[in-house]
Amino acid sequence: MNNNFKSGFVTLIGRPNVGKSTLMNCLIGQKIAITSNKPQTTRNRIQTVYTSEEGQIVFVDTPGIHKAKNKLGDYMVNIAERTLKEVDVILWLVEPTTFIGAGEKHIIEQLKKAKTPVILVINKIDTVKKEEILLFIDTYRKEMDFEEIVPVSALKADNTETLISCIMKYLPYGPAFYDEDTVTDQPERQIVAELIREKALRLLNDEIPHGVAVSIESMKYRRKICDIEATIVCERDSHKGIIIGKQGSMLKKIGSLARPEIEEMLDIQVNLQLWVKVKKDWRDSDFLLKNFGYDKKETDLF
Repeated sequence: MNNNFKSGFVTLIGRPNVGKSTLMNCLIGQKIAITSNKPQTTRNRIQTVYTSEEGQIVFVDTPGIHKAKNKLGDYMVNIAERTLKEVDVILWLVEPTTFIGAGEKHIIEQLKKAKTPVILVINKIDTVKKEEILLFIDTYRKEMDFEEIVPVSALKADNTETLISCIMKYLPYGPAFYDEDTVTDQPERQIVAELIREKALRLLNDEIPHGVAVSIESMKYRRKICDIEATIVCERDSHKGIIIGKQGSMLKKIGSLARPEIEEMLDIQVNLQLWVKVKKDWRDSDFLLKNFGYDKKETDLF
């Protein structure tokens, strides 16, 4: 690595569903963070790593900033807001719009307090006309002085190289934090659990997903196969029936969607066994939150 090498931490913030996880997956070229059209998909800060000859960016994906309704919600909001003070650059993702609602105003107040360079990223530009983009830029520019404003399409990887160059400008010079072939600091089990949870979120009814967690009971390697046993945890008996489905049909669907992506990530054939358990009100239990990997003590960046 040369003396001009840069390295630092960058967080992606934004309201639920603006495409934070999609953008992060796109920038590092690999699927680590789960994506779904349901809000509050990301529960833990996920660190992913982008390395080039110029420098290394450690992306910290945070839960969306929103009003908390329970202990899990409090935990998610606290992480998101605390991260703003601990990173070198903040990427604020927004959708292309000329209307700035109360949720965005709340985020702007947090950003003004942060004293960290903020790059505004207007995502989903593939959904609007090119000539309208200047209007969206103008709308946000009036609210706050951003270091940079970069329009992108995370879905189509449009303008993402420009975004990487902009981020590099604001990173300090220094050695890499991770080996150049590292893509994430997430343990394998956690990524497997998240991939299964993503499929459950995608297939289940709206009233269930926030009450779903996935616990990996065992991962055992034998020759060219990895045997994985995982439990999908829900809050109500009625949810359990929906997750299992008629004659186990929904559980089979979740498994058959998750398996190929797990195999691709682990680079080995996977034998996946799924179970369903009811743990009432787990989102308000400190013990169960910790059990499912949402531990306040483990959320510090450094």
